[in-house]
Amino acid sequence: MAALLLHAYELGDMINRSAEVAEYAYWKAVVDQDEQVQQVVRRFEKAKELFTETERFGRFHPDYNEAKDKVRAIQAELTTIESVSRFKQAEDAVDTLLFDVASQIAGSISDTIKVPSNAPVKGGGCGSGGSCSCGSGGCG
Repeated sequence: MAALLLHAYELGDMINRSAEVAEYAYWKAVVDQDEQVQQVVRRFEKAKELFTETERFGRFHPDYNEAKDKVRAIQAELTTIESVSRFKQAEDAVDTLLFDVASQIAGSISDTIKVPSNAPVKGGGCGSGGSCSCGSGGCG
C-alpha cells in the first residue's frame, strides 16, 4: 500500500509540473490580479445574490426574469474578457488531463469502472434551467 501511495504522489507531482497546470496557474494569477475582472465579479456576485432571493419564489416573483437576465448578461460580459476566456480554456485543459489520467487508471483495472467527469450531462447542467453552480458559480 505504501508503494502505491508513493506512486500516487509521484503522479500528482508529474501532473503539477505539466504544461496544462502551468498554463492554468498563470491565467489564474492574471485573472486574480485583473481589476476589470474583479469589478465585474463583484457586480456578478451582487446580481447573483438578488437572483437567489427571487429564485426562492421562482418565476412567480415579479423580478425573477429581470434578475436572471442580469446574471446571464454579467456572466456573458465576463467571458468576453480575454484573461477569463484563457483561464477557462486552461481550466478545461487541466480537467481533460485529470479525466484522461483517471480513465487510464480505471481502464487498467476494469472496463466497467466509471470515471467522474465535469462534462455536462444531456438534459441537465448549465443552460438547462438547473441550479447556478456551473463553472465559476454562475447561472447559465
